[in-house]
Amino acid sequence: MTSATGTPAYRRLSVEERRAQLLEAALSLFAHRAPEEVSLDDVAEAAGVSRPLVYRYFPGGKQQLYEAALRTAADALEQCFAEPPEGPLTTRLARALDRYLAFVDEHDMGFAALLQGGSVVETSRTTAIVDGVRRAAAAHILAHLSVAEPGPRLRMTVRMWITSVEAASLIWLDEDKQPPLDDLRDALVDQFLAILTATATRDPETAEAVRRALALEPPDGPVDALVRRVLGLAGGAAHLQ
Repeated sequence: MTSATGTPAYRRLSVEERRAQLLEAALSLFAHRAPEEVSLDDVAEAAGVSRPLVYRYFPGGKQQLYEAALRTAADALEQCFAEPPEGPLTTRLARALDRYLAFVDEHDMGFAALLQGGSVVETSRTTAIVDGVRRAAAAHILAHLSVAEPGPRLRMTVRMWITSVEAASLIWLDEDKQPPLDDLRDALVDQFLAILTATATRDPETAEAVRRALALEPPDGPVDALVRRVLGLAGGAAHLQ
């Protein structure tokens, strides 16, 4: 919209639009700096508004703003593992990990602060938000395995893998973002297949889930490649065959 003089007309933002603008500015700052290093003045400057305006939308100050920004980030992370229940499990996992690792890459220090804790603004509420991301991710993975009510062994295996994905992401950031994301994604998919198979040898429920998943995998796909690599390793240890 322009005025009669041809200059852009000012458009007053709605409450939701202004709140979203402030959260976007806060997330951008938290992505590159630890939460305790970000002030409300920094957020106001990044958003191009005054400090009192930030307080108007977040009267609880920095703590309320941080929790709201954290909730926004958590909502995005929770959706990373949401995939249509179609096609090979490895393909679904790869797409989910692509989104998850892209989030890690984009948010950098903010992701580390999100998962590592230790921030001066950490509370039981922020801890609950982070734990909710983990539980949502586990629920998505179990849905991909077509298991509605998993037993303790399968549930533990999936949650262990979610934890290893988090740890690998943090290490990847600490190692100057090496190896390349594609390599990291493929390694995490292989790891999931490996620990799921190991659990399947001891747990009938997991074994059935593995059989269902393998039935959807294509010949010469990721599972076939992993099996061939494992057999190649075993070939060098004839005493174990």
